[in-house]
Amino acid sequence: MTERVGVLGGGSWGSALAILLTNKGYSVEMWARDSEQIAEMKEVKMNKKYLADTPLPQSLELTSDLERGIFKKDVLIFSMGTHGIREVLKNSSHYIRPEQIIVNVSKGIENDSLMRISQIVGEFLPENKYTVLSGPSHAEEVAKNMPTTAVSASIDKETAEFIQGLFTTPSFRVYTNPDVIGVELGGALKNIIALGAGISDGLGYGDNTKAALMTRGIFEMARLGEKMGAKISTFSGLSGIGDLIVTCTSMLSRNRRAGILIGQGSKVEDAIREIGMVVEGIKTTKSAYNLSKKYGIEMPITREIYNVLYEGKDVKNAVTNLMLRDMKHEMEDIVQGENSFW
Repeated sequence: MTERVGVLGGGSWGSALAILLTNKGYSVEMWARDSEQIAEMKEVKMNKKYLADTPLPQSLELTSDLERGIFKKDVLIFSMGTHGIREVLKNSSHYIRPEQIIVNVSKGIENDSLMRISQIVGEFLPENKYTVLSGPSHAEEVAKNMPTTAVSASIDKETAEFIQGLFTTPSFRVYTNPDVIGVELGGALKNIIALGAGISDGLGYGDNTKAALMTRGIFEMARLGEKMGAKISTFSGLSGIGDLIVTCTSMLSRNRRAGILIGQGSKVEDAIREIGMVVEGIKTTKSAYNLSKKYGIEMPITREIYNVLYEGKDVKNAVTNLMLRDMKHEMEDIVQGENSFW
């Protein structure tokens, strides 16, 4: 077992994956830009800010030196917030060798460019093999070895299978998928629907409302995905409906918790401050709304959540607008006859 792994990002998900891979026997070094956070983690062997309930392995290396975090690694895991990836690449791409495999585990779409993370990485590292690892996987549960499934997606089958083998453990099962676009969009767009589910909870609505949001939400996700080149079937898998279920129903979901606060009357900035971590769905809502306009796609849930977050619309009025839309046939958007293999 010779693979050396660099985890770029000191949040909960990066920490959980660093724990998983270190415990599996790999040489792992985790980088975070905050030198005080790294110093504390070295001292207490725990990420108290983001993953307070799980000790870090003694053999896990920690650094705030970006070049060191990249040097001599076979695999680099990008686990920082989506809107920090471009800056990290600007500061590090000259350190990264073409043979290093890039694994993205962040879930979002850049606001200004409307680019997926694979597209951003491709700008800076066009020669590197790229995989996205996504699925219904709370960091807190993965760090405690609770049974979890995920999907490794790459346009290159061997790379997808290599990353599958790298991460698979008795409690972390990884599947493969060639649909990078669909897996990335599923992981990003479900956060918008989770915000909506949280807003529904904050308003005091019940299971009927949440079920409607989730079911119609997956239609929106697939509709945009299909227009952008994704396979519809991907949205019925782990990175689509699987991730949607876990983020819409769990209190470990930052997006759902932020939505609850907004539904209860909190301002968006106050909700973000109370969560204390990145709430990807808030920025992704803006990206998805603009993508829907770019591609001429109807995304009513996304539009109403955008209006709540960015236009100050009353949340109850947003729900009323959704309920009183023109009547439609449920199955009008299903697309069939696609190829889901390499």
